[in-house]
Amino acid sequence: MASTLAGGPVLPRASFERRNPVTDEVVTRAHAMTPDEARAVADTAAAAFPTWSGLGPNERRRRLLRAADVLEARAEAFVPVMAAETAMTAEIVPSDKPGCFSMALRQPAGVVLGIAPWNAPIILGVRAIAMPLACGNTTILKASEVCPATHALLGEILIEAGLGDGIVNVVTNAPPDAPAVVEALIAHPAVRRVNFTGSTRVGRTVAEICARNLKPVLLELGGKAPLVVLDDADITQAVNAAAFGGFMNQGQICMATERIVVDEAIADEFVEKLARKADSLPIGDPTKGDVVLGAVICRDAAERIESLIVDATEKGARLAAGGHRTGTIMEATVLDDVTSTMRIYGEESFGPVVACVRVRGVEEAIRVANDTEYGLASAVFGRDVGRALEVAKRIDAGICHINGPTVNDEAQMPFGGVKGSGYGRFGGKAAIAEFTDLRWITIEGPQHYPF
Repeated sequence: MASTLAGGPVLPRASFERRNPVTDEVVTRAHAMTPDEARAVADTAAAAFPTWSGLGPNERRRRLLRAADVLEARAEAFVPVMAAETAMTAEIVPSDKPGCFSMALRQPAGVVLGIAPWNAPIILGVRAIAMPLACGNTTILKASEVCPATHALLGEILIEAGLGDGIVNVVTNAPPDAPAVVEALIAHPAVRRVNFTGSTRVGRTVAEICARNLKPVLLELGGKAPLVVLDDADITQAVNAAAFGGFMNQGQICMATERIVVDEAIADEFVEKLARKADSLPIGDPTKGDVVLGAVICRDAAERIESLIVDATEKGARLAAGGHRTGTIMEATVLDDVTSTMRIYGEESFGPVVACVRVRGVEEAIRVANDTEYGLASAVFGRDVGRALEVAKRIDAGICHINGPTVNDEAQMPFGGVKGSGYGRFGGKAAIAEFTDLRWITIEGPQHYPF
């Protein structure tokens, strides 16, 4: 694991650069690991597994809580780096066999590979390894090529907290080497579980490699979160939730509100208020002032988002707010009268753009909300909570919030999607099943055999 900020010591091994998306200055140089080096990291994690998995849960908890304290104490160290890079348990099971004591026992799986994204590098970096560690596994964090220094710093802090040698390992690689490095890590015999957070396109590739190697994988992929606004919704609350869900972190969140499915009876008032809210949000370079919207991750992303806006307006959508960009800095954008003929109706924008689709009644709202390949987060707004709950039950998504934003996360809750948004669940008890092996162990007495 190695990383330096620009201007630091020259790395003796191959390195790659990460540039600031606003200024294009080199802000990070990180070690560009080869597949052989990645395999050596997996060997290290495998060697550490017997010691870590052999610790009792109280000792693992003590060390992880200490790591959390160290992370909190050094929170300020992450700010400039992030700004620059991204602007176990047994259950007794009754047996029908006389004199047989049966147990279903969960045990650590081995080495867990976590592949984390750039858009919430600390939260999602920690998520990729925290539950695996708590379950007694050793871990490899495959850092994002966009924020290698941030993920490397996270690994350094966990090591500093005293978890033990080889328990947490960070792999950094240059972008062109990612496929080979990931495949080498997944194929390594010691790697027994994989979790990946990122795009659906890359997630399919990760799933294919895992399938070839018979490695279980937890996938949390892209989203096109619908926010359904029923005709009895509290419009002000719905507008505030839509703005937060759509524009938080420049819309670069898997749970971001991408489509607003609004009943035509209240659509005019809703869109007008949402547009006014969007126009009021300050934008600019986050290192130079108090802004709500900063830069999207790179110029290519900005140009792609802009092309979605242009396509929609050329096909009849009305630009109710925003729509302009300066380099990688984009305004909060509201598109009205969006239809299924427009790219933004189905494509994940991953930017500060919300698309309003007008519908008539509950049935059409449900149909439109489900008219997507994705199924991660969703939301429903309506004063009649019973009716809103019935709508929520019929939305094809792993998560649905009633009278709350699509962007929401709690560590103890089962977090994950369906359809093109992946499978498996992070969070709480659900995640324990993802990162442990369930074994059947019996203690038996003398018995008779048929031969």
